[in-house]
Amino acid sequence: MTMSEIFESEIKSNVEVAPTIFKMELDAPELAKIAKPGQFLNIKLPSNEFTLRRPLGIASTLNGVKVFYRVVGRGTKFLSELKAGTILNYVAPLGNGFSLQEHSKVLLVGGGMGIAPLLSAAEKLREAEVLIGGKNKAEVTFWIKEFSRLPAVDIIFVTTDDGSYHYGRKGFVTDYLPEILSADKYSAVYTCGPDVMMYGTALEAIANGLHCEICFERRMACGLGACLSCSIETVNGRKKVCKDGPVFDAREFVEPENILGN
Repeated sequence: MTMSEIFESEIKSNVEVAPTIFKMELDAPELAKIAKPGQFLNIKLPSNEFTLRRPLGIASTLNGVKVFYRVVGRGTKFLSELKAGTILNYVAPLGNGFSLQEHSKVLLVGGGMGIAPLLSAAEKLREAEVLIGGKNKAEVTFWIKEFSRLPAVDIIFVTTDDGSYHYGRKGFVTDYLPEILSADKYSAVYTCGPDVMMYGTALEAIANGLHCEICFERRMACGLGACLSCSIETVNGRKKVCKDGPVFDAREFVEPENILGN
């Protein structure tokens, strides 16, 4: 794992890309050199009103560092109002990333804001296909644009809860996943998003004999493994998402008797 350090970087841009969803670009060339897909940064909001840092997954290291976030409370609302030129203090890179070098063709399965670290993975992979899901057309369109610019990405499959994206499917990514896995040969599946989506993806991937990695999203207080606020239960006991993850082998969460087809 890459050693983390405290950075101070200027915000290059902070724009709304869909209702309540923002993309922030940081002038952070040194972090871009060492960050690995799946790792995150822990931002200190420049206001005495907020004590805890905010963890955000690294979505891109091309031409600086990019993160995506959804406005859900006072902290992220404050973050969304920061202007270009503001200096942010943050700790990074934190956590463990995906095992990119071990796999050739990877299927990336993401839902909601969990798509962000998969975008970073797609930047580093030799060959990838993507399955993404969102509530509606607005919540998938900007992700499609981001993935489409990457040479490694061959195909993008899309689902929306309401069916509003006409070139995709109505439903959940886990509804579409069995068909996709049966039609192509992948070396691994990486997934990030809601827990129920990741668990369903892991079951399907392992049932198809594929290595699967899960990237968890959790609220964190310290981000360094000291406070235990992000602890989760695995088949090998409790582990900390910030320190032991956020990327885990899916078999740490899938009991053998639960694997599809057993």
